[in-house]
Amino acid sequence: MGQLILYGMVDAARLVVQSIDLIITIDTIYRSRMTDLKLKDLRYLVAVADTRHFGRAAAKCFVSQPTLSAQLRKLEHYLGVQLIERRPRRITLTQAGEEVALRARSMLETGDAIVTLAQTRSDPLAGQLRLALLPTIGPYLLPQVALKIRKALPRLELMLYEYQTEPMLERLRNGEIDAGVLALPVEDQGLESRELYQEPFVLALPESHRLAAKTQVRTDDLNGETLLLLEDGHCLRDQALAVCARSSVHEKQDFRATSIETLRQMVAAGVGVTLLPTLASRGAYGSARGMTTRPFARPVPTRRIGAIWRKSSARATAINAVCDQIVRHSGLR
Repeated sequence: MGQLILYGMVDAARLVVQSIDLIITIDTIYRSRMTDLKLKDLRYLVAVADTRHFGRAAAKCFVSQPTLSAQLRKLEHYLGVQLIERRPRRITLTQAGEEVALRARSMLETGDAIVTLAQTRSDPLAGQLRLALLPTIGPYLLPQVALKIRKALPRLELMLYEYQTEPMLERLRNGEIDAGVLALPVEDQGLESRELYQEPFVLALPESHRLAAKTQVRTDDLNGETLLLLEDGHCLRDQALAVCARSSVHEKQDFRATSIETLRQMVAAGVGVTLLPTLASRGAYGSARGMTTRPFARPVPTRRIGAIWRKSSARATAINAVCDQIVRHSGLR
């Protein structure tokens, strides 16, 4: 053990250290302090912030709930501050917890980006790619393109998710997904976008409806009709309202569908009419018993479908490769 000897209390210049054992660099102190702060524990905290539930957070992190809870208590002890307020049937983050979780997201995103960058340097078309699609796009586009993407990009593992527009954008900004497929335009300076195709709308109506006798319909033909729409949060709802804005069609006020399939069945039951994207009117989804579809005359109402991703993403090459396959095999231009 080094000895520290003082020669004269008032003369600092005569302070003599007889051993270098006591010399500790600032870097050493910093490393000893930071080694206990693990990205894994920060990931647990962010999962709790997202789910507000220990069980769901544990499932999201692929660990048991006791493990997650214990690690978070260790994190609180290490930081010396309470991060989570634990109450029966309710989990909330303290103000400190919210602030730490916000910074932890950035750290986790940076850590993931480092790993992804290393992987993509060796093979940019390999590894996982987390892709989200709108509920009004995924079920109808994926059967057209999924096998083509797998065949063209065999080393790429697509992880597929389904979110409405706002949750998708939030997860994209937070780094939880790599790219999204949704209706354009999207106003966000931090995101890159690429149009994939333009998708015409068709009118879905009961087989016995007066407009079923027409080969094409116009928006004016919808005057006086009852329009069935999706619930708030679906961009398809806003698009349908925009298409019908110049007609005197009226929305059925006591009904909001949660999916296109619900709309389809309600139309078949004769409750009203609705607008469907073209891909949702083809193949196995072509019609329900008692329902038929008619195209619109020119100018045909359409929606623009595109891909978005972070401008800083290291997966741009893989994302564009997937986009190329969607453009080629969607059956739309």
